[in-house]
Amino acid sequence: MCMEQQGSIKDNFIIDCENVTKEFTTERGTLKVADNFSLKVKENEFLVLFGPGQCGKTTLLNLIAGLEPATSGKITVNNKEVNKPDPERGVVYQTTALFPWLTVKGNVEFGPKVRGISKAERERRTAHYIKLVGLEGFENSYPVKLSGGMQQRVGIARAYCNEPVVMLMDEPFGHLDAQTRYLMQEELVRIWESEKRTAIFVTNNIEEALYLADRIVVLTNCPASVKCEYNITMKRPRDYVDPEFLRLREEITNIVDKTL
Repeated sequence: MCMEQQGSIKDNFIIDCENVTKEFTTERGTLKVADNFSLKVKENEFLVLFGPGQCGKTTLLNLIAGLEPATSGKITVNNKEVNKPDPERGVVYQTTALFPWLTVKGNVEFGPKVRGISKAERERRTAHYIKLVGLEGFENSYPVKLSGGMQQRVGIARAYCNEPVVMLMDEPFGHLDAQTRYLMQEELVRIWESEKRTAIFVTNNIEEALYLADRIVVLTNCPASVKCEYNITMKRPRDYVDPEFLRLREEITNIVDKTL
């Protein structure tokens, strides 16, 4: 059932967006992309932002990441106001944006190395996260030699290697073929269950949203605001042909279609 946003003062929220508005100035005037957007995300929750294409999902993720300033409103992560990027907020992009001149190991350890993390700790983290994403044996491979799915695994390991408080993922599997996409969804659930970090995942694929999420926040068309949300209680791993999965897929799809 579609619900309005809910929350209790007793809940332990790690991300809090309060009445966030984002406007861009264009040649045609002011473009409002987010309008009084409010969202609270619990610690260790896997939340999916779901909505039609071009509704502002990526912009919202960039605001939470500190890559864009909000026009008005306030965003806090881990009780600190967001006003710039921070290693506490790991980001996995639509494209992997790997450094082609660095190996898998070099890409994964890049963040901790730049931050001055000790070599011993860097080596520990890098080995752990390369193993976690299933790339043992590929440490010395360059991105050009890897498949799309393997490159995205490197991107996930690189984000995790900074050991962030929250993971922000912007349609990271959107460019993959269907079979690889399903495999990466399974892998992401496994990784998330192992690490249990708070995650926000952006997608416009309803099956992906239902497979991954503890909670799905359905957005309006641009400018983005919260239309409603769903708590997803199906046990993991989830079955795409489970009757509850199919029911929710139809219900949420119909809600989004009505916003177009």
